[in-house]
Amino acid sequence: MIQVNQVNKTFQLGDQPVHALNNIQLKISPGEYLSIMGPSGSGKSTLLNMLGLLDIPDDGEYWLQGCDGLALDTVPMDEEVRARYRRDHIGFVFQSYHLIPRLTAAENIELPLVLAGIPPDERKERLQPIIQRLGLEQRAGHLPNQLSGGQRQRVAIGRATIMRPKLLLADEPTGNLDSHSGAEVIELLEELNNDGITLIIVTHDMDLGDRAKRKIRMVDGEIVLDKSREQEPS
Repeated sequence: MIQVNQVNKTFQLGDQPVHALNNIQLKISPGEYLSIMGPSGSGKSTLLNMLGLLDIPDDGEYWLQGCDGLALDTVPMDEEVRARYRRDHIGFVFQSYHLIPRLTAAENIELPLVLAGIPPDERKERLQPIIQRLGLEQRAGHLPNQLSGGQRQRVAIGRATIMRPKLLLADEPTGNLDSHSGAEVIELLEELNNDGITLIIVTHDMDLGDRAKRKIRMVDGEIVLDKSREQEPS
């Protein structure tokens, strides 16, 4: 599903170039569950943004599986095509939720369907099962500032998955949550992975990272460890 070949990305910070990604080689199969860990500034979020088509590498190749099952070279895509692919095939969950304050929980979840031009009847048909699965039946009409952190993150997950994406990217999804709410959010993400969604989580939390079936560690823009659970000693 994902093939990254010799990707590099450099940012200019004042007079100093910062090599955020250095010769990244990565292959991810459909349905995998990965964590990406490393110290601050190691390139974790830059890699996640590139995988989510929010950023473009300076050089190298990034291939994604298209609707017809054929691989697409994403680097030459123009921004309109990239935005359409993001909308239809990639879900994003962020530490700070990024909910729209004036919209209710249900309206926030439904928003991608509205932007995609999905008819109202189909939107309702898709929305109700997700609200039930998220346990938000009693909070669907509430605004974000009337919800707990865990409830807001569940709304964000609902919004990220209502378009039925193949790929779900989560950047520190439990960073603003207490341990109980964080555990509920991770269990929900893992349920979605069990349903077949490819799940990639960026985290500083070693316990959270260790839950993934495959762990990647980055240092100074390079992948220094790529280990699946099957490779670990019992």
